[in-house]
Amino acid sequence: MNVMVLAKKYSTILDEVYMENACTAVLESDRALASEGANANEIIIPMLKMDGLANYSRNDGYVKGDVALTWQTARFNYERGRMFAVDAMDNEESQKIAFGSLAGQFIKSRAVPELDAFRFAALASCEGISKKTGTLATGEVTAAALREAVNALDTAQVPSEERILFITPMLKGMIDDMDTSKSRAVMAGFEKIVCVPQSRFYTKIKLLDGVSTGEKEGGYKKAADGEDINFMIVHKPAVIQFTKTAVPKIIPPANNPDADSWKYGYRSYGLCQVYENKAAGIYCHAKAAASEADDSDQTNTQ
Repeated sequence: MNVMVLAKKYSTILDEVYMENACTAVLESDRALASEGANANEIIIPMLKMDGLANYSRNDGYVKGDVALTWQTARFNYERGRMFAVDAMDNEESQKIAFGSLAGQFIKSRAVPELDAFRFAALASCEGISKKTGTLATGEVTAAALREAVNALDTAQVPSEERILFITPMLKGMIDDMDTSKSRAVMAGFEKIVCVPQSRFYTKIKLLDGVSTGEKEGGYKKAADGEDINFMIVHKPAVIQFTKTAVPKIIPPANNPDADSWKYGYRSYGLCQVYENKAAGIYCHAKAAASEADDSDQTNTQ
């Protein structure tokens, strides 16, 4: 099998693994809405502004209104990568499982969890979104907090369609265990409900550089001033999320001048932020600081 066919094969695997395991894949924006910016690291997004209704005159007719199409520049804010080597003989002796397992497991256990964590933290840190902290110890308290969040979105006139609830499995389970008309009603208003592991669900994270002392393993960890997120409601049209590059680079042993090994490189490049005029479409509920355990030094090792 030549390297081009192999690369295509693993690109397909990557896409399938990403869509299956990334909690935030549901927020991916329509690429048709964006255009290339003046620089390689940015895109431009159309924004439409218009006047509201005015009095109609039976003598003069309509009052003239203005409509303006403006463009918001969005800069890519996520760029990460790694390169691995798998000895050619190890790969052959494992019936080529070693290399295939590396590709799939790296994406599942390392790349996707970090991408989710980055995106949730990016949304939680955007200016203008609704934020609240508190301890949600029971299903009843959680349901009440969700109702409060929905009321806040309704008050801000955020459309009820395309609201997605991201919530920890524990809180989702507590609401499910209630099994009451009230609990069913509060969950029925969301287009989609996505359970997010707490290890990906922080208001702030630190991306480890992979070279400094204490950071060589790479990955991410909860920031010292980060909080555990209980749930986040996202109106999908409020989010700008693009994955520009997420492909493997495969170098066969014959093309590797340094060693008789396969090389597998993975690079992820994209952005996640909120439209300037749609911040009201994001509601983040985090754990109260007083109830949090200090785990800011725990690195993600999923």
